[in-house]
Amino acid sequence: MKKTPLLNTALSEAISRMGHGDMLVIGDAGLPIPQGVQRIDLALTRGVPGFLETLRVVLTELKVEHIIIAQETGQVSPHVLSAIQVLLPDVQTEFVPHVEFKEITRKTFAMVRTGEFTPYANIILAAGVVF
Repeated sequence: MKKTPLLNTALSEAISRMGHGDMLVIGDAGLPIPQGVQRIDLALTRGVPGFLETLRVVLTELKVEHIIIAQETGQVSPHVLSAIQVLLPDVQTEFVPHVEFKEITRKTFAMVRTGEFTPYANIILAAGVVF
């Protein structure tokens, strides 16, 4: 059995297939997932699993080089932005308008849908290298 906290097969496999610069999205329940992007749907019900708990577990397996967050996150859901900054304190952060954020998701490796109902609880994680 796996030793790391991430047990979801599809998510673990996606992370293991990612290369340097590939992007993984963790999104709230309402973030649209474009056609052609791998969908990893974890949502069970409102709030389960949550965005932050999903991010915490993903960070146990994925080396992150930089992140992209919608500008609106800090304005509408500042507690989400603060928590992200605590989890990823030394990672380069790019802020873009939400409309641009959704466009970038079209070029991502995979998207994880959580049960999160907090507006703008979304992040794009760009894979780094561990050496």
